[in-house]
Amino acid sequence: MHKYIIRRILVFIPMLIMLSIIVFALAKAAPGDPFTGKILDPTVDPEVFNEQREALGLNDPIPVQYFRWATSMARGDFGESMYYKGRDVQSLISERIVNTVYLGLFALVITLVVAIPIGIYSAKNPYSPLDYSATTFGFLGLAIPNFFFGLIAIYVFAIKLGWFPAQGTISNLHITGFSEFLNRIHHMVLPGITLGLAGTATYMRYMRSEVLDVLGSDYIRTAKAKGMNDRNVLYKHTLRNAIIPIITLMGFEFGALLSGAIITEQVFSYPGLGTLFINSITNRDYPVIMSITLLLGVAILIGNLLADIFYSIVDPRIRYD
Repeated sequence: MHKYIIRRILVFIPMLIMLSIIVFALAKAAPGDPFTGKILDPTVDPEVFNEQREALGLNDPIPVQYFRWATSMARGDFGESMYYKGRDVQSLISERIVNTVYLGLFALVITLVVAIPIGIYSAKNPYSPLDYSATTFGFLGLAIPNFFFGLIAIYVFAIKLGWFPAQGTISNLHITGFSEFLNRIHHMVLPGITLGLAGTATYMRYMRSEVLDVLGSDYIRTAKAKGMNDRNVLYKHTLRNAIIPIITLMGFEFGALLSGAIITEQVFSYPGLGTLFINSITNRDYPVIMSITLLLGVAILIGNLLADIFYSIVDPRIRYD
């Protein structure tokens, strides 16, 4: 396993180089720059903005700009923001990434706690009322866009019922200790459910399908024929084999939750990477845009590596060395 992890990390290097080239090319392919809209201001001499472009190296050839940016990233220097004057990109991301990670983990916990038990029950009791209800929920969860569900959740649970706050991460900055933890959880309920909606529907359908498939296997019938009770058959044999495809999805879900939070955070005015990313796109803040995009790509790579490691934990037959 250790050799496999080292090999995968070495493979990450060319993948990250290719990812950085794609991210940089896409950012530079977008029209305009941070000073495009400001030139329309008649009170400012356009030459001032041209001088700022020159100082930031925006007039240099594209390969020169990429090499300068990639070299800085390799040293751990994300550069300075072009919009948030005097702020480096690393500090901007550090302020927001914790909120986004908490929201992503909260959404993932909700997804697993809801989807796996319902999927198992639907497989054990196919075509029951709960199975039909779960199937309907699955189709709706996949069909309804996150931003639309988020707006409905705000209107019903925040405005009409007043059960949950509609924005922010905490009610009062002076709250500390366990009260602060509960208050943050209270603020994450609506965005967490919104973010995990599609994942919950997907996991639930996959879990139902895989458990049904495993329950029809020969070794399951043999275990039942030997007198093993249903509980042991389910948890010792069925679940461990049915959970493998879910682990595959979780590998992608780690990065997908962070990227999916971009829209969800904007809907709920949640101060995470998503709102920072949208604001940076609006203001053409290239260093922030490229850093966040590259960070999301790294998260997906790490998620896939963790999924491979969990494979061998769940199924001892899987070996990589």
